[in-house]
Amino acid sequence: MGEPEQQPLPKVLIVDDSRMVRASIVKLIRGRFEFREESDGEAGWQALLVDPTIELVLTDIGMPQLDGYGLLERIRASQLSRIHELPVIVISGEEDGGARERARQLGANDFITKGIGATELIARLDSLTRLAQTTRQLEESRAALARQSPVDPVSGLATESYLNWRGEQDMALARRRQADLSVLVLEIDRYDQLTAQYGAHVAQLVTRKLSGMLSTKVRKEDTVTQMTPSQFVVLSPSTDLAGCAAFALRMQKVLDKLVMTYRDDRIRISITVGVASSRGDGVQTVSELINVATARTGAGKQAGGNRVVGDQGEITQEMVDRLRQQVVSIDQALVQVGQGDTEEIVAQLPAVVATLMPLLRLIEAQLGCGIPLDRLSHYNPNSASGNDGTQKA
Repeated sequence: MGEPEQQPLPKVLIVDDSRMVRASIVKLIRGRFEFREESDGEAGWQALLVDPTIELVLTDIGMPQLDGYGLLERIRASQLSRIHELPVIVISGEEDGGARERARQLGANDFITKGIGATELIARLDSLTRLAQTTRQLEESRAALARQSPVDPVSGLATESYLNWRGEQDMALARRRQADLSVLVLEIDRYDQLTAQYGAHVAQLVTRKLSGMLSTKVRKEDTVTQMTPSQFVVLSPSTDLAGCAAFALRMQKVLDKLVMTYRDDRIRISITVGVASSRGDGVQTVSELINVATARTGAGKQAGGNRVVGDQGEITQEMVDRLRQQVVSIDQALVQVGQGDTEEIVAQLPAVVATLMPLLRLIEAQLGCGIPLDRLSHYNPNSASGNDGTQKA
């Protein structure tokens, strides 16, 4: 029998502009941990990007180019889960309550002073690396479970794999019925700034708030998935671009009135939404449709955020109202009635009536069945009950 395979030692990234401090830490942990040394925060950040074997970060506060607080902010704002979840210990030359509190708010896991003994330092490193390994294993298990389940166990929304599967079914059905399939990509504006200013836990609360709002305001046949900490995708069958844009604009209005408070600070949330439709954009696959909507979300964020973007650029409420006054597809309306989607038809009744009026006049002329043509021809759009989109307000 061969020798049992030796497990690699966990790697610690030591970031300090003092070579002597780095050397003293290395002396204390050598033989128990692998290590990598960097002399400032910027170099430490670059090391994290290229070295996925790093399991813990030990960083000084005062350093050139990028200090310890800046490095910590970048780590907690990272979209890469392997970096975002890394344990971080902040080291300082002296006990400083203000520095400790700021480090904690930015997401530091621990705070130690230089000159700490070997036993205590190793105990803290052991504890945090074990926690990181457990967290990583749980994340891997969650990801494996998510691949087999239609529902993400953390967000409660549909998994990305289910979204893709469901989307292909909806796309095939839309092609057979000559109906529309639309996608919204919603992204929280300035999410990195929110994370850096208030910490990852507050940013996660904002994400959960938006997640809950979306899950209660979409239709049963819609599918919602969280793609990144700040980005959501809504797949909406039998809905055109105008219907999706109307829903996005209503979501913006709801968020405009929402104010979250944290330590006497009032936090306001806004979103940028890209919308795309299979018929309007001539797209044949769900992945293409999501890519088109995502690109429009990116364009909206570059333009300043807090806007809805379609194929012609920013979409306003006036544009949506104008689109809804145009002639509608009776075939699509019948499909929606068959699916029980009466809210959408109620919202479009004026346009439906206007489109059907020539046929109704012919029926009345031939059968004389008492169709109230005068009343229908003067149908007032403002008197229609319901809302202006497929999703619930």
